[in-house]
Amino acid sequence: MLMAGTCKKKDDKKTAALANALLGKTWLHSHEDDRGDTLVYRPNSYDFPPARGRTGFTMEADGTFRQYDIAPTDGLEEHPGRWEIVNDKVLNVTFPDKKSTDFQVEVFSAEPEMLKVKKQYKNQ
Repeated sequence: MLMAGTCKKKDDKKTAALANALLGKTWLHSHEDDRGDTLVYRPNSYDFPPARGRTGFTMEADGTFRQYDIAPTDGLEEHPGRWEIVNDKVLNVTFPDKKSTDFQVEVFSAEPEMLKVKKQYKNQ
């Protein structure tokens, strides 16, 4: 799928690079680093300052998306969904059970220790 070892087109290499940068990590919202409508996420291994909870997500190569929201009991509540790449900067995230709102993510920067994105919720 996205992770094919031999990409023929330059755009295929860019989309594969984007997927590789995001996959297999749990990304948590680093709200202290947000600027305007740009949201910042860091790996869960980052030494965050104290907070009353952090939302986040995990993406897997098979298209699985797990959104983590703050639960009523202050723990994390998982919402399963699906992700797909639209192009080398944009992802679509959908939730088949509709317990969460579908959204599109534009990735501005994907580094090993910091992810900068803009979210656009669908039907809003």
